Amino acid sequence: MEIRVQAEPFDYGAECNAFAARAPGAGAVVSFCGIVRDASGQLARMEIEHYPGMTERALTKIAAEAGERWDLADVLILHRHGPLAPGETIMMVATAARHRAEAFAAAEFLMDYLKSRAPFWKKEITATGEAWVEAAERDESALKRW
Repeated sequence: MEIRVQAEPFDYGAECNAFAARAPGAGAVVSFCGIVRDASGQLARMEIEHYPGMTERALTKIAAEAGERWDLADVLILHRHGPLAPGETIMMVATAARHRAEAFAAAEFLMDYLKSRAPFWKKEITATGEAWVEAAERDESALKRW
């Protein structure tokens, strides 16, 4: 299991390849990459805040829970913080398991958690001002299936 919270950009392809290489017994690797989206067409940047230490502990706990629910060979959670421009990678999740169903389910579980419960705070900055991003009802609803 690897948990990384960092300000620096990452190479999604390289991260996926490195993750797959360290899980040679797995029959499936599932990955997801989140990208800063400019839904309004007005986003200058998004600023992501977190509390070092607390964030890593929370992500480690949820990754361990995924490992208890599904038979996983490995888990990677990588999340950025700081100022991010539209189009930049913001996070990725990767899971490795013997079978695809477990890898997909665990990855979805982790993504739903990251979207709704992970201790990150996001602020959108536009030409007209700033606003903290509220949790969306669809994201909260997604957690109910777990």
